[in-house]
Amino acid sequence: MVSGGAMNVRVLLIVLVGLAAVVEDLSRRRISNWTSAGAGIGGLIVHAMNQGWLGVWHAALGAVIGFGVFLVFYLLGGMGGGDVKLMAGFGALLGDGRIFQAALLAAIAGGLMAMGYLAVRTAARWVRAGQPMSGWKGGESIPYAPAIAVGVWLALASER
Repeated sequence: MVSGGAMNVRVLLIVLVGLAAVVEDLSRRRISNWTSAGAGIGGLIVHAMNQGWLGVWHAALGAVIGFGVFLVFYLLGGMGGGDVKLMAGFGALLGDGRIFQAALLAAIAGGLMAMGYLAVRTAARWVRAGQPMSGWKGGESIPYAPAIAVGVWLALASER
């Protein structure tokens, strides 16, 4: 657990990284390496300031877990590499104790967001074309950074 000033810096970094990733993903459909790497480096520094080498270990383990959890989805073609790297960065910020919870909450948020997106898109196509899913391109992807940010923020809120 992070305490005092390091806690405030950590919370601020988690909020800022989440906002930056959402803006990048929605506007450019990419999450920059600067955002993910910044989260990872920030997590290592904040945890090191609070717990020394033990904090670095927990941050590094969180990054590995965050990367590994979403790597499976990337390899199956259901997620982009930027999403995997972002989760690794958040893993460093959250540490190994909260990253599984954040990943689960992100998956739930992503599923709900995808269902909402598909429902709105299907309804719009029915109105416009008179047929469900006419002209649908199966390769279209849905930005996942908003779901990751929501999952991480909910995991962070559950610490308190």
